[in-house]
Amino acid sequence: MTARVVRAAAVQAEPKWLDLEAGVTHLVELIGEAAGNGAQLVSFPETFIPGYPWWIWLDSPAWGMQFVARYAENSMTRDGAEMQRIAAAAAQHRIHVVFGFSERAGGSLYMSQAFIDDAGEVIAVRRKLKPTSVERAVFGEGDGSDIQVHDTALGKIGALNCWEHFQPLTKYAMYSLGEQIHVGSWPSFSVYRGAAHALGAAVNNAASLTYAVEGQAFVLAPCGVVGQAAHDLFCDTPVKEQLLLQGGGFTQIYGPEGSVLAQPLDEHEEGILYADLDFSLIAIAKSAADPVGHYSRPDVVRLLLNRQPSPVVVDRAPLAVLEEVEA
Repeated sequence: MTARVVRAAAVQAEPKWLDLEAGVTHLVELIGEAAGNGAQLVSFPETFIPGYPWWIWLDSPAWGMQFVARYAENSMTRDGAEMQRIAAAAAQHRIHVVFGFSERAGGSLYMSQAFIDDAGEVIAVRRKLKPTSVERAVFGEGDGSDIQVHDTALGKIGALNCWEHFQPLTKYAMYSLGEQIHVGSWPSFSVYRGAAHALGAAVNNAASLTYAVEGQAFVLAPCGVVGQAAHDLFCDTPVKEQLLLQGGGFTQIYGPEGSVLAQPLDEHEEGILYADLDFSLIAIAKSAADPVGHYSRPDVVRLLLNRQPSPVVVDRAPLAVLEEVEA
């Protein structure tokens, strides 16, 4: 049964850059902190393990090659010891966890988010459908099966990464699945400050807020922080330090009718935001505007959605292939 009020948390913190073991330890500590403050659900930024690959925005691909192997080596698999350790922490503290990580599968990496329940079960892992711009030099794409909303003891929980919140059709698909709590994970709003406004806090927090109001869902918008450790690793010139400013943490929690439910932290500060999510607000918001229900016009506009997995190889018996060709 859906809980009427859920205490939720959104993390604002700097990752342990390109260090898988330290990153998992940090994440487990933050899980314990959130649970200790009464949270039933805690959410983390995009690619919190092993941190967002900021080098892709700072210089040429040739310069960035120095980070590629290390980043891959410190990325997680979805069924490895690190995932088991995080799941054990969720079970120990009886808390639901949604976190972003760089997923290593074979020779490829993906911008993934894991859902773990308070019994320590990994409910699902989903991948970002389309990495943004230069992210595609590092990460592969997800498929339709990565549009997911999961029934939990807390309610229906879904998640997207970063600029997936700029994709109207993807958002509409998520709304149609009855999402009640949405985790919108962001890496940090630190790059190209003052020049590329679409990468900044004002625009991207507006996207999170719009998601809440359009979908009549609570939105947890955890956001990473860029600190001195990131500058030491990625910025070998003063120019790069200006391209990637320190700070950039703008974590928010929004209500389904557009309210701000937690006092934001300073952009340089690390911490956790908390809010009590009163599900009666969803019913009130949907009574006015439900874009996948009474406020829709499917006779005029509707969405075609393919949620099937798209594996690169499909095993088929020879007879089945022959019958398909003859048909």
